[in-house]
Amino acid sequence: MKRLPPFFALRALEAAARRRSYSNAARELGVTHGAVSQQIRRLEAELGSRLFERRGNEMIPTPKAARLAEGVARGLAVLQEAVDEFAAADQRAPLAVSLDPQFSNRWLATRLPKLLADPAGANLKLWVEDRFADFVTDERDMAVRYGDGRWPGVESRRVFAEDLFPVCSPETAAKHPVRTPADLLGAPLLHGYWPWTHWFSAFGFEAPPQVGPYFDNSTMLLTAAAEGLGYALGRSVFAETDLAAGRLIRPLREVIKSPLDFYVVWRADSGKVARIAALADWIEAEAAKSRRLTGGPAS
Repeated sequence: MKRLPPFFALRALEAAARRRSYSNAARELGVTHGAVSQQIRRLEAELGSRLFERRGNEMIPTPKAARLAEGVARGLAVLQEAVDEFAAADQRAPLAVSLDPQFSNRWLATRLPKLLADPAGANLKLWVEDRFADFVTDERDMAVRYGDGRWPGVESRRVFAEDLFPVCSPETAAKHPVRTPADLLGAPLLHGYWPWTHWFSAFGFEAPPQVGPYFDNSTMLLTAAAEGLGYALGRSVFAETDLAAGRLIRPLREVIKSPLDFYVVWRADSGKVARIAALADWIEAEAAKSRRLTGGPAS
């Protein structure tokens, strides 16, 4: 069986024959006029036959070239149909998303109606799990992770920049008022994932010895603060709901940047990259609204 000519040469022939112009074919294919001309000459040399004749401003295919161009067009249509069918299968399959429990409960849960009403939320499978999902063995398509964006073997995109700031109940603010970052040195402090040393060192102070309860869960930490047990170093991602409801307040406008942020993570060879990007766009847009609600500065 005689080998086929180069694929791009055949595409150049088909486009030039249909448009009767090397220049118009070049624009359609995103290449130069010279590139199309070169491919046609290469094809003529390989086939041993002239393919086009110039008539005024048009390049007219010979009868044999016209028949070949029609065959190439049919072949391209078959290829396009196969690609569309492949892509459609990926679009029909659910998008499996692995979520951090606190992120899903404190931030995403209140936005589920908006997400499911958006095209980005179509046909989702949401898995809430307190671990890093394996994209091969766990059959997950993407994940929302908290970290520095550097995980081996995957692609990542930052979608949510996190700020840290003190929060407390209105009652705590009345009993132990603070007006400057230094005032917190003498206030009752609650401790959580991010230690108060981050806050005090940012303003040039040495943190006091750790006194008071420690919570390894942000929901418990913020609940304790809302109950009037002291000041918590709130994370903007998780404090939003309590701030909006008035259960918590921000006594200071100062914020510090979290050393870590939230990222969308996926395998580079995923067949669902377009859908992953759409969901990442949605999260990023909602995150921007969150930063305005919590009073954080723009990223």
